[in-house]
Amino acid sequence: MKIAAIQLTSKDDWQANLANIQAMTDKAVSEGANLVVLPENALMFAGNKMRPLAESPDQELVLRELSQLAKHHEIHLVIGSHPSLKRPDGDVVDSGRVRQSCLVLGPDGELKARYDKIHLFDVMVSDQNGQYMESKVIEPGQLEPMVVEIEGLKLGLSICYDVRFPEMYRKLADCGADLVIVPAAFTYRTGEAHWHTLLKCRAIENQFYVLGVNQCGHHSSTRQTFGNSVCYSPWGDCLGRLDHEPDILLVEIDLAKINECRETMPVHSHRRFY
Repeated sequence: MKIAAIQLTSKDDWQANLANIQAMTDKAVSEGANLVVLPENALMFAGNKMRPLAESPDQELVLRELSQLAKHHEIHLVIGSHPSLKRPDGDVVDSGRVRQSCLVLGPDGELKARYDKIHLFDVMVSDQNGQYMESKVIEPGQLEPMVVEIEGLKLGLSICYDVRFPEMYRKLADCGADLVIVPAAFTYRTGEAHWHTLLKCRAIENQFYVLGVNQCGHHSSTRQTFGNSVCYSPWGDCLGRLDHEPDILLVEIDLAKINECRETMPVHSHRRFY
């Protein structure tokens, strides 16, 4: 399977972001991709504008356009995150917040899976923005690992800050994940320090592929993301990486490598803590 990670510099204009996504998806498909993954905040970057988008008539239009994009190309399309007004049970999210949802659309344009971000980025970072408080605008999702099968590939879903919590990725491994995606908007400061280390560790310790799909560049006067979208193998090999500009990373996943790695170093059967 050929997978495309689309690295973006999303702004606060969903129409411009959508047009960019459509053009880059067209290009990725022309180069053979049949699974396309977008980063976190792909359509709307500013947290304080997520609820207004989710409540507006534009929300239906955005989701319809993305569905048609997947259907037109007959691909699986993963929206790294998009604000959801409703929880999976249908209840409306209260307190002016949203769920930050990773959405997997099938070749028929229908929703195949949804994962709502669990770990929220409430931290102090020594950059221009300083403090980040995602919990002000985002409600955490339910504590359930999400793995969806795509043409024989078991795809595990996560979002950004989740990558700092290895117990979640072990749960995804226990659910049979072959590849786990990490759509992200990693800040430049934290990305430079930890992005590659965290992704590589999650791949090695769980013996599956990890694909980090990051935002890049300047989104505002105080917000810069790290880029460096990258894929690591179960052995920790880098299968390809981008730099700091919008671009497309194309990688191919060989499931036989997972079995080979787990047979020669059976760490999962050697576990003593559960």
